[in-house]
Formats: sequence, structure tokens, C-alpha cells
Amino acid sequence: MSAIERLLVANRGEIARRVMRTCREMGIATVAVFSDADAGAPFVAEADLAVRLPGSTAAETYLRGGAIVEAALRTGADAVHPGYGFLSENAGFARACAEAGLTFVGPPADVIALMGSKLEARRLMAEAGVPVLPGEEAGEELDAAGLAALLERVGLPALVKASAGGGGRVMRLVRDAAALEAAVASARREAAAAFGDGTVFLERYVEAPRHVEIQLLADGHGATVHLFERECSIQRRHQKIVEESPSTAVDGELRERMGAAAVTAGRAIGYVGAGTVEFLLGAGGEHWFLEVNTRLQVEHPVTECLTGLDLVRLQLLVAHGEPLPVEALRPRREGHAIEVRLYAEDAERDFAPCTGTLHRFAVPALPGVRVDSGVEDGSVVSTHYDPMLAKVIAHAPTRTQAARLLAAALAGARLHGVTTNRDLLVRILRHPEFLAGATDTHFLERNPAAALGAPLADAAAERLAAVAAVLAAEARHGAERRVLRTLPAGWRNNPSQLEQTTFEGAHGRHRVGHRHGRDGLRVEVDGAELRAAAVAVDAGAVVLEVDGVRHRHEIHVSGGVHHVDGPAGAVALRELPRFPAAEVAERPGSLRAPMPGTVLRVEVAPGDRVEPGSVVAVLEAMKMEHAVLAGAAGQVAEVHVRPGEQVDAGAVIAVVEEG
Repeated sequence: MSAIERLLVANRGEIARRVMRTCREMGIATVAVFSDADAGAPFVAEADLAVRLPGSTAAETYLRGGAIVEAALRTGADAVHPGYGFLSENAGFARACAEAGLTFVGPPADVIALMGSKLEARRLMAEAGVPVLPGEEAGEELDAAGLAALLERVGLPALVKASAGGGGRVMRLVRDAAALEAAVASARREAAAAFGDGTVFLERYVEAPRHVEIQLLADGHGATVHLFERECSIQRRHQKIVEESPSTAVDGELRERMGAAAVTAGRAIGYVGAGTVEFLLGAGGEHWFLEVNTRLQVEHPVTECLTGLDLVRLQLLVAHGEPLPVEALRPRREGHAIEVRLYAEDAERDFAPCTGTLHRFAVPALPGVRVDSGVEDGSVVSTHYDPMLAKVIAHAPTRTQAARLLAAALAGARLHGVTTNRDLLVRILRHPEFLAGATDTHFLERNPAAALGAPLADAAAERLAAVAAVLAAEARHGAERRVLRTLPAGWRNNPSQLEQTTFEGAHGRHRVGHRHGRDGLRVEVDGAELRAAAVAVDAGAVVLEVDGVRHRHEIHVSGGVHHVDGPAGAVALRELPRFPAAEVAERPGSLRAPMPGTVLRVEVAPGDRVEPGSVVAVLEAMKMEHAVLAGAAGQVAEVHVRPGEQVDAGAVIAVVEEG
């Protein structure tokens, strides 16, 4: 087989950039494919060639295997890397690449097909001696009685799961037999929409397990090895947000047992390339097979930091037909690595995805910190794709050092314009339970995300940030003056009342009054005098001294918002108009969209009776379904949307008259 000379990356965002980075280091030319929504994305600019896929949704673009193969042939590519998600575990796409004479960077299509069905994967693993949990298919032919009998065999609690797909999608926990029928119906709908296959199955649910996976590598010459474990127990909506290695729950003996089980699984299916075998881990070291991910994992940088190996490079070598090099056959690990997934989402609002323009994206370049991002200053976060902005990874000699380093990098990041889960991640990394290594998949149930995701900066820090924002704005306006430029902005020879500015922040409204006079700066915040001195002021930074302590704030104004990054955390302040227009009263009972998205279903009509918690409509945003629920009992007076309609955040979905 000739060497790979030009590779098309059939993906987007950070994984496309990640693959291209290794290609540049190996002298391989790259081709990007991009949707209309991604036309200005960094990965497109970094590719040697790029081909437009008309449309914005995944179905119109990154899921069109035929269009991607045609783009590869048109640009002279000889190989395709699928990344993760989209078509990465689509056996038909892998076959189409092979039939077109393209090298598919992944396992053989038949292996993907085998593992693409979780039901078939469970059967094969059981035959190979890999432990699996009790579970059976919930076939469409089963009526209520058949489902009840199935649940009796599997046992409660049970998890309804999609047979196709992955990434933590389509899971419904059933603790009460009465909820089974609705859970199965809902899971079938979401699975059909997400993966084109509505097959679901029931599996025994393990209470408070750990989620531990083994990185697998295999070549076409008979070698199959594992590169140790990664723990991914801290999850939201069954999707990982914190990953690390080594696991605090895995000792040398257990590592060997789980590694051997993963190698057995790989050999049983004839695996070739980089893949991951996922397990649930019980308290006593008992472990059960979950699935095989026949692709590169999102969290692969954890293993790369720990071993010093480039997994993308190894994928490309194996795809070229080369044997695994000795450093991969005899891997070593050093220190501890932790990765977090930085999402554009609001942890205080049940992880609602957020959209908008990312006006500033900068993570401090600290030794031992790696950032794999799909965005840069000015990137637009849309409703069409997963809301992950970047992965931030820290590698240090010890776990405690890695956690502290990663928390510091996140806390010091400049993230302006879009709400993120940054503060949640910082609090997790600093949480006593996490630092003690006592984590499991229920971590965010014991420690509610609404509290962990609250702003790091408290109300006092926000008030001080408001003062810094006022002074920076004055400096900016002063620099634009044509006369008296040597005087401080706002200076008065004959002092009068304080100049007032009002901001809206996470902790409410703050009214800042200030005046420059002969006796210096006078400041009041929310009616209380603040004894502060402005040590240094310019449009981008303000140093305030309060009670002998100096506080440095960086200020960046974008989209009408003052972003203030200070020692206590990041603050976003919206300046309110001095003479606000009269607000239009909202009709009581209005139910609003929690985020931008597409209306999938409308479950009510005018005149219907609803109870608290009744589903009024279902939206789809960033690959997830979100239900709009009635807050009180009443009658539906108005419905303002219809299926297929795009809605903005805050749009009125329906009006329910209470009573």
C-alpha cells in the first residue's frame, strides 16, 4: 500500500483541527468539508483544500456519505479520517470509502457493523467470556404485557438504551414498571431521529458505578494491545464532561484484568486501529462490558498526555498497513492527566445549550496545559451541532497537581459572548469529593449542577467589577476626546452629584455612582460608599485598591456587554439605558423557549387542559430534545408554534391560563 499523501477529514470543529495537526507533522496534505454554518470556522482555514457541503444541518452535510466520498475523489485525496460522531461508526460509509479506492482510517466495515448494534456486541462479548449485564431487546412487536415480562426478566432498575449510535444519547432510566412503556416509546423516537434506527433494549441498571474505559490499539499484523484506562464517571445526561487517567479506583491487578478483557474483546471481533472498550465498574472491582467505540474517542488526549503517544499518528500508520511501533507495543505512562469538556451551555438551567458569537476565547498558556479547540475569537456557536467549544487537558506528576493546574487554567480563561460551563468545571476540580477520588456516575446528583455552575464571582466581586467597568469606559471615552485630554474623564472643578451608571449582572442590578474631584475618586455602589482608589486605569484594565488590597480587572466590551475578568472570577455586566423605554407587560402564563432550536412536536392545542409538568412542546437543539413544560394547572389559551419551526430563546411557545 502506498503512503497516505492527502487525507480528507470527514468532520468539523476541534477534532478536524486535531487530525490536521498530526497530518502537517507527517507531511500529509489535508482536505476539509464544511457546511454553510461552518464556512468561517478555523478548521476550514487550516486545511490545504476545502469543499462546501450545501446546507447547515448535519443531515444536509456531515451525514451525507456520498457527497463526502465525491469530495475526496474530486480533491485527489487517497484517505478519509472520520473523527468521532457523524459517520465515524457508520459501516456503510466505511464500505463506500473502500469501494471508491479510499483508505478509511478506522477498523474494517464489518467490525463497525458488528459493534454498531449494541445488542450484537453484547452477544459477542458474552460468547468471548467478557462479562455483560442482563439485558434484552425491546422489540416493536411487544405490547404492554410483553414489555412488563421483559422488565421482569431484566430486573429493576433498568435502562432503556438505543442499540445503534453512542455518545451517551438515548437513555431512559426506569425505576417503576408503570413508566416503562412511555420510556421505550420516547427512546425509540429519539433513536430513530438521531441514528436512523429505532431499535432499543433494556439493560440492568447499576447504582452509582464508575465508568472506566480501556484504550485499545491493534494493527493488521496480529498485534492487539491496551494503553491503560481512562475514568469518565462525571457525566451530565450520560455524556462525559471530566475524564482522567489513571483511575483512582483501579489498582495494578484490576488494570491487568480489565486490560485483558479489552484485548479479548478486540481480538474476538478482529479489531484493527484505535478503539475503546467501555466498562461499568462496581465497588468490589466487578466490571461489565458496555460497548466498543470503533473510533477515536473525544477524550483521547488523556492517554496521549499520559503515554507520550500520538494516537492519530498511530491510526494513520495502521491504516497505511504498518505494524504498531515498539513504543505502542510496550507503552509507558507517566504522571496524571485530566481533561474537561468546555461547553456552550448553562449549568444553572439544566445544561441548556447556548448560542451566539464567542467574542473572545483565550486559555492561559500554562506549562502542562493542552487546549484542543474548534473555536477562536469571533466564532459563532449555532444550534446545528454539539455545543462543545474545546477540550482542556492538564498533565502533571500527581493527580492533585493536575486538578489544581487545570482549575487555574479554566478560571483564568477569557470566554466572552457565550455562556459556558467553565465555572461548573472549576468547582468540580476543586471539590473535596473529586480531590479524594470518590467519584461515580451520580456525582452531579449528589452535587447539583445548578449550585456548582453558579458564577465563581460572588455579589461583592460583581459590585467591584462594576466599578472597574465604569472607570474603563471613562478611559475609553476620554481617549476619544479632542479637548482637555490631560484631565481624568468625568473630572469636575465644581463637584456636584455623582454620575450614575446601572448594570445588570448575575447577582442582580448594580448602580454605580462616581465622581472625580480635587479630593480624588468618590464611589458609591448600590447606595453604599466604597473606599476605593484607582491605582491604574485604561480602557482594557483597571487596578482598584480596597482596604490596602489591590485587585486587577481586565475589561473587554462586546455585544453591549462589559466582560470583566478579575481575581474572583469572570463577570458579565449589561449596561442599562439611563432612560429605559417602558416595558410591555408579558401575558400571564406565557411559556417561553429555554434556548434557540427547532420545534419537534406540539403536544397541546388551544382549549386543552394541562397539569403542572405536562409537556406542551418538545424542542431540538444541538442534538438533544428539550421539553417545554406547563408550570401550573390550567387551560391552553394560545399556541404560537408548529412542528418544524425555528424559534429563538425566549420566544413564546404557548400561553396557559391558570385555574
